[in-house]
Amino acid sequence: MLTGFVTRRFSLLAGLAMAVVYGAGTGVAAQEVEPQIHVVVNMVQLNVAVTDHKGNYITGLRPQDFIITEDQIPQTMATFGEGNQPIRKVVELTSGDEKSSAAASDPGDVSTPNAGKIDPTSLGSLVAGANVFVLFDTSNYMYRGFVYAQDAIADFVRSLETADKIALYSYSRDLTRAAPLTAERSQVLRGVRSTVAGDDAALYNGLLLTLKDAAQFSGRKVVVVFSNGPDNSSVVPPEDVAELAQSTGIPIYMISTRQAKLEPVSTAVFERMTAATGGKAYFAKNWGDEEKAFASIREDLAHLYSLSYYPQPNPNLGWRSITVRLAGERAKQYHIRTRTGYRPQPNRLAAETPASSQIGAKNGGMSP
Repeated sequence: MLTGFVTRRFSLLAGLAMAVVYGAGTGVAAQEVEPQIHVVVNMVQLNVAVTDHKGNYITGLRPQDFIITEDQIPQTMATFGEGNQPIRKVVELTSGDEKSSAAASDPGDVSTPNAGKIDPTSLGSLVAGANVFVLFDTSNYMYRGFVYAQDAIADFVRSLETADKIALYSYSRDLTRAAPLTAERSQVLRGVRSTVAGDDAALYNGLLLTLKDAAQFSGRKVVVVFSNGPDNSSVVPPEDVAELAQSTGIPIYMISTRQAKLEPVSTAVFERMTAATGGKAYFAKNWGDEEKAFASIREDLAHLYSLSYYPQPNPNLGWRSITVRLAGERAKQYHIRTRTGYRPQPNRLAAETPASSQIGAKNGGMSP
């Protein structure tokens, strides 16, 4: 199962020297054993936004335009996708570019009119669109304007035409799964209308559980939080929530009202958390601003680049920093937004005979 990572397994055969064990008066030779050792290697997935200094999205970039490093170690991109287009293997895209260049240099060859074009059916899309998890604040902070907030979320759900599936969660002191991840928009809208306001706000508790649910699904995932105030009831610190989001590769978008803006601590936490995961924070002064914030998130999802790589050998088993930049002069002209790093689960080595069951990486090799 894919989460923020894709798991790859390699089998290595290690030979053991024959050992001779002598018993009482008799020599017994132990059988030669060749155990299998499985090494788990994780594919790291990134959602990357590229904008100019005015905030306009930059489209049409290619894999060779991006440079990825992990702990300052250069990485080789494995897959690439733009916006809502299917994600494809970079080797196939590069091969297509080479064929296209060859066809252009030999205009006399008309026997292959589609040279250089990639047939999506031959590659198969790894993923298209995104799974969106909406987390709605139904605490007592929401008594004022609750119906307007429901309307804004309902409009946002209807507008997500390119999203694969949507789930709706709500939180006050506890988390409620109002609508499971589904492609049926009507089911999500019914979930929106079924929500009621009433208890203390445990935002970080609810967000942590939402991230854990989202991490169980394959493909691109994002969490969109609508909060009308600060957290006054969680037992989970926001730093743990941010780290889980980074390690699972799930951007967090947060729309909050001026109620939260009045508390500087909440404002700073919201901004740091969303920036670290590659998302955005919005502070709406009125219901009109909230609708604009939802529209901005929808635009962002439609313009994200999806990149992935298999990490090069790295002895660091703790926090790994990720840097993505553009090659050449583009690096100075444009701004890149993505998650800043992750904490991988240490690769587990298991010595076993071929008859033994293969050991894989639970939760896609990610550490909660």
